[in-house]
Amino acid sequence: MAVYPIILVHGGAWAIPEDMVESHLHGVEAAANVGWQILQRSGSSLDAVEAAVVAMEEDETFDAGRGSFLNMDGRVQLDALIMDGATLRAGGVGCVEHIRNPIRAAKKILTESPHVYFVGTGAERFAQEHGIELCANQELIIEREVERLREAKKQGYLQMPDEFGPCRSHDTVGAVALDRYGNIAAATSTGGTLNKAPGRVGDSSLIGCGCYADNRSAAVSTTGWGEPMMKLVLSKWAADRVEDGLAPQESAQRALYYLKARLNGHGGVIMVDTRGRIGIAHNTPRMAWALCTKEKASKGIVIEG
Repeated sequence: MAVYPIILVHGGAWAIPEDMVESHLHGVEAAANVGWQILQRSGSSLDAVEAAVVAMEEDETFDAGRGSFLNMDGRVQLDALIMDGATLRAGGVGCVEHIRNPIRAAKKILTESPHVYFVGTGAERFAQEHGIELCANQELIIEREVERLREAKKQGYLQMPDEFGPCRSHDTVGAVALDRYGNIAAATSTGGTLNKAPGRVGDSSLIGCGCYADNRSAAVSTTGWGEPMMKLVLSKWAADRVEDGLAPQESAQRALYYLKARLNGHGGVIMVDTRGRIGIAHNTPRMAWALCTKEKASKGIVIEG
């Protein structure tokens, strides 16, 4: 049976304001197109999701790479994971402050290390030793986020009851893809939550939480409030439902229902399996996504209901 490539990306699930819709649409569409070009040239799903996520890390619209949220010390700390469904190899980084594109470092770990996960200065040392140039943390900071942190501290952000509510910005980025060889992959990258404690790592870079890929089930990337997703190992949970026989769309919807019912969590999920079936679900007001397949290219700000 012929296999036709697919790439699906997300750029955050929350109450995306009207004046930010266009930038989100443009960002996810551009990222999907970058990954699609690789798939069209018979590239791997792994290379495609890496390239798509790099495009969003470079786009200041999203909470990934340059332009990410600042922690309470006013610094950018980034997390990322990439996983290959064919081999179950994965690479992840946490709390890096001097890597412009953490997904590139994660990919280097996957391909060039017997280990899976590096954090902080150890991750940065590994990246530098494997050809990734380090940058000053200041290069990752933009004025919009300096002002956002200042306002959050003024309002007592950590004490606000909706700190992790669906109206709070969760612009974590991710991608899932199927290549012409029948292999799937997933990648997720984030700057975490605004005003987070230094050293906090969320779900995005943890295998099975914010990202997972297995050819026997599905490739999954999530976005949203990380702590509940970590507790439920949500990406692996969703993938397992596909292995048990559910279609990715139904699995994604059930994952979000499970998240809400069990821990009152919120966010979004994208999925693809080796049969080319996709899943897109969320329980926030909006989610940014883009899709490229042989038949069509589409994008949207998914609106709840």
